[in-house]
Amino acid sequence: MKIAVLVSGGVDSSVAMRLLQDEGHDLTAFYLKIWLADELSFLGDCPWEDDLSYARAVCDQANIPLEIVPFQKEYWEQVVGYTISEAKAGRTPNPDMLCNARVKFGAFYEYIENYSSVSFEKIATGHYAQTENIDGLSYLKITPDEIKDQTYFLSQLSQKQISKAVFPIGKFEKNEVRKLANKYNLANAQRKDSQGICFLGKIPFDEFLEYHLGKQSGNLIEYETGKILGQHDGFWYFTIGQRRGIRLSGGPWYVAAKNPEKNEVFISHAEHKELTRRDFFEVGNLNWISGVKSENTNLKVKVRHGTRMYSASIDYLDDNKLQVSLKDNDQGIASGQFAVFYDGQFCLGGGIIL
Repeated sequence: MKIAVLVSGGVDSSVAMRLLQDEGHDLTAFYLKIWLADELSFLGDCPWEDDLSYARAVCDQANIPLEIVPFQKEYWEQVVGYTISEAKAGRTPNPDMLCNARVKFGAFYEYIENYSSVSFEKIATGHYAQTENIDGLSYLKITPDEIKDQTYFLSQLSQKQISKAVFPIGKFEKNEVRKLANKYNLANAQRKDSQGICFLGKIPFDEFLEYHLGKQSGNLIEYETGKILGQHDGFWYFTIGQRRGIRLSGGPWYVAAKNPEKNEVFISHAEHKELTRRDFFEVGNLNWISGVKSENTNLKVKVRHGTRMYSASIDYLDDNKLQVSLKDNDQGIASGQFAVFYDGQFCLGGGIIL
């Protein structure tokens, strides 16, 4: 099978490529070079240079051709612009969602379809996810490693995108992937996993926001009393439930609400956390991976990446909006976040919290 493999220079995509090679597939590797590495290189070492050097090393070792695809324009239009506008509006963006749906499995799909005379049957990545075909439809399935599972970030993919996707490491846990990297004697076998947002690499998200949105002094206000407790540099540096960056004594403090129009951030002491916990919210811009909305209204839901799933019931308000009622409650539900729905081992899709 002719397969295009997206490589990042990391261990996961490198092992995925070697597993496919062992299966006898005809592979071409692609590295997506994005705009931010050049645009903000003054903030630190250009992460893409290290990434690309590792990608080249593992491809050379396996004698697999590697092509570099300039995707600066696509990242700006599809991901970066969205991230800036969402943060400026006071919402909580999730760039990794759109990196996957709009670029890696979107614009890159289009690129591959128009790629010379070569016809690629599948596109492979190093995501921790699985797919399963049932009655002619492709479904997204969680992995054995619940900590590394990335189905949350893939929940905005369409049926067409999922049907063409291959996730070779999805059946493994992370420690097994590391063992395979050592077995293959990969140049990046001991390289640490990237913890950053998809297009930022090693650049801190706050520095990215400062570059585009700057700093603007505003009030830190106690949620319960309205008392001004301190100052902040801009509401866009905070998200609901956040504790980092408040820098006030007598904590722990966390963000309870924001007022973008007045550049106000409302904070509450941890002893009052029950006052701001929510057990219901609305979700819009729905994407169902199968192409059909779920008939089961008793599902599991994630409101952020991680192992925590809530039992929930959903009620459709219209074809593109529903209300979620959690069996428990959460203090960090914020507008702009993605809610992702699960039925057993299958990720059904999700939408944006309103």
